[in-house]
Amino acid sequence: MGMEVGKLGHVRIIMYGMNYVVGIDEAGRSPLAGPVAVGAVLIPSNFNKNFFKSIRDSKKLSKDDRELWFDLALEAKREGMLEFAVSLVSERVIDRRGITYAINLGIKRCLLALKTTEDSQVFLDGGIKAPKRFIHQLTVIKGDEKIPVISLASIVAKVVRDKRMVKLSKKFPEFNFHIHKGYGTLMHRLAIKKYGSTEVHRKSFLKKLTKSR
Repeated sequence: MGMEVGKLGHVRIIMYGMNYVVGIDEAGRSPLAGPVAVGAVLIPSNFNKNFFKSIRDSKKLSKDDRELWFDLALEAKREGMLEFAVSLVSERVIDRRGITYAINLGIKRCLLALKTTEDSQVFLDGGIKAPKRFIHQLTVIKGDEKIPVISLASIVAKVVRDKRMVKLSKKFPEFNFHIHKGYGTLMHRLAIKKYGSTEVHRKSFLKKLTKSR
């Protein structure tokens, strides 16, 4: 495997003898409520890299742009160009086992869903890692900005998680999850103080906000 830095700061991957490339990222590590999402995108080594033209990390895209990329990924999946999977790991698992365990569980679920072979090249963002049996794995700091397949993984993870939080907002309208997506904004913290926590709050993240609902 080799790498070259191209336009927009993206890293161009040069594959030697590997059939598939997988990008993995998470969304929702730090919110006070809702699941954490792990997204994984699998592409063949001969994938048309022009597909990724102008892609960015999900945090740097508008909501409309993220949803456009999600729709493009769905269309590409239907056409057999790529595969992707998103695993939502619940706040209950996060509270019982911790956020690191939850993210690792999501990674395992995604790799299993994609039927990822152990000789695939796996790229992961930040500090996350795949199971050790995936010997060709590389964790890249700010990988969601540098490696397009990770960028797309970050997008599908965030879009799926955001949709879940919008649904939860209908169940718990006083918390406005559709606005802040469970993150610890002032609006959210004030709602917790007023109404207490719900079944979808991460109790281990609430610290002093302990009033039960």
